[in-house]
Amino acid sequence: MNGTLTDIKGLQVGHYTDETAATGCTVILCPPNGAVAGYDIRGSAPGTRETDLLRPGNLVQHANAIVLSGGSAFGLDTASGVVHYLEERDIGFNARVAKVPIVPAAILFDLGIGQSGIRPTAESGYEACLNATSDQVQQGSVGAGTGATVAKVLGPNHAIKGGLGSASIQMDNGYIVAALFAVNAVGDVVNPETGETIAGPRNVESQGFHNSIEILQKRTIDLQPTSSTNTTIGVVATDAPLNKEQVTKFAQMANSGMARALRPAHTMADGDLVFALSISEESRGDVDLTALGALAGKVTEKAIMNAAHKAHGLSGVPSAKEWLDGNS
Repeated sequence: MNGTLTDIKGLQVGHYTDETAATGCTVILCPPNGAVAGYDIRGSAPGTRETDLLRPGNLVQHANAIVLSGGSAFGLDTASGVVHYLEERDIGFNARVAKVPIVPAAILFDLGIGQSGIRPTAESGYEACLNATSDQVQQGSVGAGTGATVAKVLGPNHAIKGGLGSASIQMDNGYIVAALFAVNAVGDVVNPETGETIAGPRNVESQGFHNSIEILQKRTIDLQPTSSTNTTIGVVATDAPLNKEQVTKFAQMANSGMARALRPAHTMADGDLVFALSISEESRGDVDLTALGALAGKVTEKAIMNAAHKAHGLSGVPSAKEWLDGNS
């Protein structure tokens, strides 16, 4: 166990990172025969590709890769590079005349920092595939989390650096549940067990954090277009055998973890989305979907907290650690 998404055997993760432009993308490659896939969207401003295929009742059962990208809608181009990479390797849905790679994707808005005119491209997605490995996932200000920021209810001048985080946990029966998230939320990152604010709007008077829920309660601000550019996106996965309906429920329960670790979550200014994957090589007994879903929420919490803990400041936006240490 390395404590990240690649604890799920068969998954590989690769990043493309551009620190100068403050953007990037992350690719999750599935085994050659794919993974049973589902998703759940709770935010009101999503940007996606190929998600309709993942709905229960639709033809395609497996995904060959998942893409998380910065660059807003422009970043959806990264999935084309992943499709090209998989086609070269004869991987995809067998449509008889061709194998068509199934690559669902989601984006976050990071154009507010760095260089807004530079976004991840198809070539970026291809490069992320070349970088993919089953080693421990690199976390922090990398990949899709490169330009991510959080805690923006007071606007960008009070934001804290977000990032990309991952976590995993193993059940007593041997099944593993893991998560990877790019955290770019309107809300604060909070430790659900202690209530501690890990990353909130910068309080310049105390060198600490404001509380976004309290700010909203007092109605001291109105969410402006500069605060409507967010979204937390991620993947939860398990090596327990799940069908398409079950993996969709798995994604839904993971989203509960997002709601606990981000306050507020799923706002009108967020496009929050969770992809879910089941990669099963063998069954190790009955599958308790309730237990798997509960743990999906737990690893989602941990991945989101890791994203804030492991991020470093970029383009004038300090990380939580840098701000609290007075190094911003």
